[in-house]
Parts: sequence; structure tokens; C-alpha cells
Amino acid sequence: MATPSVKEILPASLDSTASLPPLFDGTTRLYTSYICPYAQRTWITRNYKGLQDKIKLVPINLQDRPAWYKEKVYSGNKVPALEHNGKVLGESLDLIKYIDANFEGPSLFPTDPSKKEYGEQLLTHVDTFTKDVFTSFKGDPVKEAGPAFDYLENALQKFDDGPFFLGQFSLVDIAYIPFVERFQIYFQELWKHDITEGRPNFAAWIKEINKIDAYKQTIVDPKELLEIFKTRILGQK
Repeated sequence: MATPSVKEILPASLDSTASLPPLFDGTTRLYTSYICPYAQRTWITRNYKGLQDKIKLVPINLQDRPAWYKEKVYSGNKVPALEHNGKVLGESLDLIKYIDANFEGPSLFPTDPSKKEYGEQLLTHVDTFTKDVFTSFKGDPVKEAGPAFDYLENALQKFDDGPFFLGQFSLVDIAYIPFVERFQIYFQELWKHDITEGRPNFAAWIKEINKIDAYKQTIVDPKELLEIFKTRILGQK
């Protein structure tokens, strides 16, 4: 189990006026955004493994990105990206596996073959899950997103040695929770719908994850998430 850490003082996000950090100087940097669910995955992983002193957060303002980020750091111009051992790596699901495998701290993926296989299956499914829910926003979200949440409810019944997808907290939980965090807010605030209704395992999972310090330190203000959703997804002013 990860050791609870003191809540760190977060650096300010870098915008187009910010200077380029000294690249490849031996510092491991996680280029992130405090509001991005993909970046949140890597942030949670870093925190849970107790790497606050080993991996420096470099938050990027995604609405006003520094030109040097694409030109000098990561040509994909997305977050997250990890600067480590003289190279920069991207893609959140790849990065959480990389951080888990290449840094000290508690392991976030089981060694049990059946759990490993199921874990990989769930990691493969996460993009389908998010796509299905986002697609539902174009129609009747409560009805159309139901099967996506039912899938998670059923998946949480696979192992009975803990409240998480693979029993114990793992990369699978980290892959899903940033999006579930947002979906729970959207459905409750816009459609007055509780996505955990009739899904007791899903409800218990969310409750348990909200007790984990590594995750709690990454939670975004619900009002901010709701405003972002209204403007960028629903196109409301």
C-alpha cells in the first residue's frame, strides 16, 4: 500500500509566454494538465508509487500552449508526456505501464496470470467505454450510456478479494477513474441521474477510490469540469 503523502504544492501551468525547461538535464519530468483525464492517469500513478520527488510535474496550459512544447518536447503536442532517460514518451496507457515498470514503489499490476489477462482486457476496453459514453451525449445519455456502466458493474464482480477491478488497486482502476469522475458529475448535474443507481459494485468502487490519497490529490473542481464539458462538448456558451 502506498504511503500517504503530504499534499504537494502544485506548480502553475505554463502558457505561451513561459520559458522552455532545461531538457534532458537528468530531471524526470511529467508534462501534464490539471484538467486532462488522460494526464490524470499518469499523475495518479506517480503519486501512488510515491514518486513526487522523482518525477517533476510540468503542467501545460492546453488553451495557450507554449510553442516550444510541440517543437522541442513532444511533437504530438498532447499531454501527458514523460521526459526520462534522454527521451520523451507519450500516450497515457503506455505511460502508466512504463512508470509502474521503471520506477520504485508498490506494483500496480498483478503477477497472477488470470488477473494479468483480465487486466489487459479491461485496459483494451477503456477507449470503447469512453467512446460509448461520449457518443450517448448526442442522444438520450441516461438510456444510451447504461450498457457502458453495466459493463463496469459486471467487471467488478470478476474477483472477490477486494473492491477494485482486479481485487487490489491497479492500473486498471487508474485508467478508468478520471473518466468516471467526470461522467458522474455530468450525469448528476445535467440529467439528474446517478450513474451508480442499481450498480452496487460500481458505487463501492467509486467510494473506495475516493479514499486513496494518490487519487484525491488529482481531483478537479467539479464546477470547472462541468463548465469545460458544457462549452467544449455540448457547445454551450
